[in-house]
Amino acid sequence: MDETSIRTEVLAVLRTIAPEVDAARIDAAKPLRLQIDLDSMDWLNVLVGLQEKFGVPIPEADYGKVTNLDGIVAYLGAGLARRAGG
Repeated sequence: MDETSIRTEVLAVLRTIAPEVDAARIDAAKPLRLQIDLDSMDWLNVLVGLQEKFGVPIPEADYGKVTNLDGIVAYLGAGLARRAGG
């Protein structure tokens, strides 16, 4: 799965929790929780949704790596590559 596909799927997961998300207004380098105004439970639901969608575990120790869109895409891309053996 390429970076563009991952980004598209991440945004789709975000929209399940926050349907008002406008992808064009997201700054990929800024924390998503601040841009979308997600509380901690909503954010946890986003992370669980990403884990379910991609099959890549995101342990609590790695939450700091997945705070913004770029970080999430990179983390999931690396996880998918490891899972595929590459």
